[in-house]
Amino acid sequence: MTKDITQNATPPAARQPDGYAGDVTPSQAWAWVQDGQAVLIDVRSDAEREWVGYIPGAVGLAWKQWPGMALNPQFDAGIVAAAGAKKALLLCRSGVRSIAAAQRATELGVQAYNILEGFEGDPDAQGHRGQIGGWRMRGLPWRQN
Repeated sequence: MTKDITQNATPPAARQPDGYAGDVTPSQAWAWVQDGQAVLIDVRSDAEREWVGYIPGAVGLAWKQWPGMALNPQFDAGIVAAAGAKKALLLCRSGVRSIAAAQRATELGVQAYNILEGFEGDPDAQGHRGQIGGWRMRGLPWRQN
């Protein structure tokens, strides 16, 4: 079932990017992927993608790896290879970790964008994610194992 992507939350305003190409909403990111302008790169840990859900067709390339959240030593080579000549759209849980990953990708010569709200969005009053913004809440394609 697809949710109305306008319900429950409006996309946040994009920040002035510092060291990367910019911020895009989940819907804009999906539009760029669908028309071939960009590649979607999920920088969450392997564990997050396995347990929480993943986006079919996205490149899974952890920025930091669980447990311990150590930087992925294969990130640099992986991001350059994954992006090729396309824009790189980076997605994490909430749209924060992906900023650091986008900054590093930019240092490596990749045109990198952060996807606002991430996969799960911000926590609600009870501390639960998935109800306030995020790729899943906006009804964009995803699956769970």
